[in-house]
Amino acid sequence: MNKATLLELLAAVQSGTITPAAASQRLADMPYEDIGHARIDHHRSLRTGLPEVIYAQGKSPEQTTEIFTRMAASGTDVLATRADAPTASMVVAAIPAAIYHPKARAITLKQSTATEPTGHIAILSAGTSDQPIAEEAAVTAELFNTKVTRLFDVGVAGLHRLLDVRDQLTNANVIIVCAGMEGALPSVVGGLVGVPVIAVPTSVGYGASFDGAAALLGMLNSCSPNVTVVNIDNGFGAAYTAVLIARASARRS
Repeated sequence: MNKATLLELLAAVQSGTITPAAASQRLADMPYEDIGHARIDHHRSLRTGLPEVIYAQGKSPEQTTEIFTRMAASGTDVLATRADAPTASMVVAAIPAAIYHPKARAITLKQSTATEPTGHIAILSAGTSDQPIAEEAAVTAELFNTKVTRLFDVGVAGLHRLLDVRDQLTNANVIIVCAGMEGALPSVVGGLVGVPVIAVPTSVGYGASFDGAAALLGMLNSCSPNVTVVNIDNGFGAAYTAVLIARASARRS
């Protein structure tokens, strides 16, 4: 339940179209619902403006499906990250309106009323191999009603590719940059724009990249002061933070 649905519920009680007892039943699962293997935080949208998200990796398909179904029943938008194909098949069978995004390994269900997107995020990948993490970020941001511009395969090995899309960077409220190898791209982007840059180190690279640790350290040591860094392969975390920044920026403009 988010703020809008709570206000609708209270208005329905006030108008007499729903009884206080029925409204109380709707609110019975706040702030969370205990289903044994998980405690679903239905209250999170009221606190943060964004709903709880399901991390599917490590959960059985049955567990993810039950959590997804319970969250869908509350009327909120639902996102499950790091979902494999068997899990997605079970969720979509239970909730046919859900959509599986295989490259992003994400399952989404859009239930909120369609409105004009709030804020604008540009999402860059250094190479094609970084696209799954960039797609995770893009799918997350789009579900949370933010405009997304995808700019893929613009790494520093061919800097002219980045310069060719420079104009598109200036329209964004915040930029997410996904890069593996040495992780240099966020620093370059940070020097070209006057908005926050969220760097996502990916686990792409040869042996000395240490599964993304080299990119992580390079990004943490960036000389561009507008660059901040999330954990390795954390496209979701980058998008969640970027959405909040984009919303705040849009409200000020």
